Amino acid sequence: MTSSEETPSFRLAYVPGVTPTKWVRIWNERLPDVPLTLIGVSAAEASDVLRGGDADAGLVRLPIDRTGLSAIPLYTETTVVVIPKDHAVAAVDEVCAEDLADDIVLHPLDDTLEWEHRPGRPAIERPATTADAIELVAAGVGLLVVPQSLARLHHRKDLTYRPVSDAPESRVALSWLEDETTDLVEDFIGIVRGRTVNSSRGRPKTSAQPKGKRPETGGARRKPAAGKAAGKSVRSGSGGAKGGKRGKPRRRS
Repeated sequence: MTSSEETPSFRLAYVPGVTPTKWVRIWNERLPDVPLTLIGVSAAEASDVLRGGDADAGLVRLPIDRTGLSAIPLYTETTVVVIPKDHAVAAVDEVCAEDLADDIVLHPLDDTLEWEHRPGRPAIERPATTADAIELVAAGVGLLVVPQSLARLHHRKDLTYRPVSDAPESRVALSWLEDETTDLVEDFIGIVRGRTVNSSRGRPKTSAQPKGKRPETGGARRKPAAGKAAGKSVRSGSGGAKGGKRGKPRRRS
């Protein structure tokens, strides 16, 4: 017996902006004897972490290199532009990419949004990370277009954000090695998909009630319905009407 079999555990990688708190709580309720370890990774290294066996599954941003990996899309995020609070865009509720044409729009190296034509004017250099780009926005160097969760993650009092209506959206997915779809991976899939603990694809903790038996109420068996004898059916129209004469069908008008 291997050590992993003796002490089972589950390692979940997640990229910045993704919040697995709810799913971790449900895991701890359903599988209290199997510790779940969270591993923070960058969006760029997430697929390599999974293929290298350093995590059992990961919450990633699509697209990723899918070689050898399975992935289930979970949700799609709104894309926003991060701006200084005194910027003109802060006066409106929503913008489109064309509204940013005259601004420098930063493009960090860890960006995952897929643009056909990037908005705004490019900066001289690309920031290494989204966190670095946020600092540049605060310094008045340019603006930044990111998934909304990243704008919240890097929140600053001197910055705000607005939705970009025609920007590509960020999709978050659960991914794992397609050859390593273990019982624990299936358990976590069930959790993120909202299955109950006793769902048909889950692993129920208690045995189901045998089929074919119904609980009796009050200890008494139900009596046969009026007009029916055991093993015999009553012909329609013969004795079925209240107060009618037996054996004589009602005359049709």
